[in-house]
Amino acid sequence: MVVVSTTSSPPMDKELALILYQQSNLPPLSVLQYQTNIPPQFIWPDHEKPCLNPPELAIPSVDMGNFLAGGSLAVSKACEVIDKACRRNGFFQVVNHGVDAKLVAKAHEYMDLFFGMELAEKQRAQRKLGEHCGYWSSFTGRFTSKLPWKETLSLRYVDDKRFSNGVEEYFLNVLGEDFRPFGKVYQEYCEAMNALALQIMELLGVSLGVGRLFFRDFYEGNDSIMRLSYYPPCQRPDLALGTGPHCDPTSFTILHQDQVGGLQVLVDEKWYSIAPNPHAFVVNIGDTFMALTNGVYKSCLHQAVVNNRSARKSLAFFLCPNMEKVVTPPTSLVSDKNPRLYPDFTWANLLEFTQKVQRAEMKTLEAFSSWLQHKN
Repeated sequence: MVVVSTTSSPPMDKELALILYQQSNLPPLSVLQYQTNIPPQFIWPDHEKPCLNPPELAIPSVDMGNFLAGGSLAVSKACEVIDKACRRNGFFQVVNHGVDAKLVAKAHEYMDLFFGMELAEKQRAQRKLGEHCGYWSSFTGRFTSKLPWKETLSLRYVDDKRFSNGVEEYFLNVLGEDFRPFGKVYQEYCEAMNALALQIMELLGVSLGVGRLFFRDFYEGNDSIMRLSYYPPCQRPDLALGTGPHCDPTSFTILHQDQVGGLQVLVDEKWYSIAPNPHAFVVNIGDTFMALTNGVYKSCLHQAVVNNRSARKSLAFFLCPNMEKVVTPPTSLVSDKNPRLYPDFTWANLLEFTQKVQRAEMKTLEAFSSWLQHKN
């Protein structure tokens, strides 16, 4: 049995965080990846040490092509699979999804190019303190301990004609004309992920009995996040974590892994690995959608481990509502047997909490609910 802590990182004053960042003097991961003595900031406590050889979790597959074709048997089968998965641990994968394999390959190729650049070049896109988009690496973070062994580039995608080229414009405005090809690829990738996300929302609506369009309509005009993640090799994978145990605060995540592997999920107090499948996207429910379903569908603890041989890369699209839409469950999912579990909130509220008060960890939704009630 794995015992996981529910202790959260305390809030950190902005000025203190900035001072700690300026004084950290940690070498970049491009240097640390070759060292056997890693800095103590990257060493996780014993109760959160990585699980290096877990059994593999056979997550259920949903055939999106069959569901969208509309045959009653295919729809019923897809709903049965997804309902069982989301009530238990919130993880499943989608196949026959219609996303161009060449686009996925190109997105991975440009990820290699970006993270392979010199640090000074990447830092031109440095994420500002308190913001959620831009380049970030563990040695420039806002935390002093339990640093994740990774670098990320996060992009804002808005499903709104007024921001129709927002991702492409980000690369042009921040990194310059030479990065136009990056912008085009990730703009197209985000649009493909958004289309797939709305289709999955149709399936979730049918499986929960609220109708095919209920959740799809709710997420029209979404304000989502695309994240490129790079996990360098680590000579002490028994001490460090690429990403610590957490539940995603967003609505759900559509993940494409490379072939290295490293994603792990906690099921029945035991860690399991999810093997990469180049033809599938792994989907997991996040805290926002768990609240929107009044706890019927579950978010689940997961983490990313590192290894001492190969870098790992992943593409994650985090579906989020429009910033001002109120997250409140449909009346059919609230009853005497299943009373309201969480207060109404907006994604802007929860995003503020995870960026300025407490990073997403093991009990984020409960901590956020308490914070929101005291704030109001």
